[in-house]
Amino acid sequence: MLMTSLLLAASISGTQLISAGSDDDYSREIESWRKQRLERLQAPDGWLSLVGLEWLKPGISKIGSASDNDIVIAKAPAHLGRIDWEGDKVTIKLAADSGATIDGKALASAEMLDDAHAVPTTIAFGSVRFYLIDRAGGKKGLRIKDSEAKTRTGFLGIEHYPVDPGWRVEAKWVAFDPPHTLEIPNVIGTIDKMPVPGKAVFEHDGKTFELLPVLETDDADELFFIIADKTSGKETYGAARFFYSAMPKDGKVVIDFNKAYNPPCAFTSFATCPLAPPENRLGMAVTAGEKKYRGSHH
Repeated sequence: MLMTSLLLAASISGTQLISAGSDDDYSREIESWRKQRLERLQAPDGWLSLVGLEWLKPGISKIGSASDNDIVIAKAPAHLGRIDWEGDKVTIKLAADSGATIDGKALASAEMLDDAHAVPTTIAFGSVRFYLIDRAGGKKGLRIKDSEAKTRTGFLGIEHYPVDPGWRVEAKWVAFDPPHTLEIPNVIGTIDKMPVPGKAVFEHDGKTFELLPVLETDDADELFFIIADKTSGKETYGAARFFYSAMPKDGKVVIDFNKAYNPPCAFTSFATCPLAPPENRLGMAVTAGEKKYRGSHH
């Protein structure tokens, strides 16, 4: 949440540039946000631990490290077990000697709840864990993470533009009634249709710009922005950067480009990140937020 006690506004043609009560206070707020962002990214099960994405086929898929499995996971037992996908239901059955756990318990089998649930069913063995993901077009797959992944142990850190209060703006909020729908492409070639409750309209260097945020869930309490700009593919990650904003209030919404961050796809080829839609490709250089990752696989 933004620290409203720090906000002082100067009106500019319906858009307000926001500056903090002091630049030092604002810089500390952003540095604290960056620290928390790094902690989440570097967590044992954070995005840097992602090592695999295996798409399932309907029916039975055998899993293990042996080459005769349908899905081969290097650190798994030779024959970990099997996954049955029938209709809308996916079930895992572990081999008796697998040594793996299901949600931390020594269970023989279980229905696999996917990542649409707050806590997806997780299978773990050693430093590795995986869970089911569900994507547009009926695609289901296994997201595999390893706390010992080289992307995590060899993480190079993130470079940022200098914190600049001028990139924190109070935009005019134009609500859509009813909400619009925006088609969001992703790196796996499918399209997600997401609700857009309105648009944020703001000015920069005398020009007017608009951004369309989406709602990630029906009960979302934040706006999610997927953007690209003239730094994309040069100084910043090419596909998109993300940031969140608090819900609009009194016809205004605060957008802070200093919190623009790289999607998981900037660090691993096994994520399924959304791409910036044409509507959110800004015709200006947003010199704020995270820069391109030095260790990018792209």
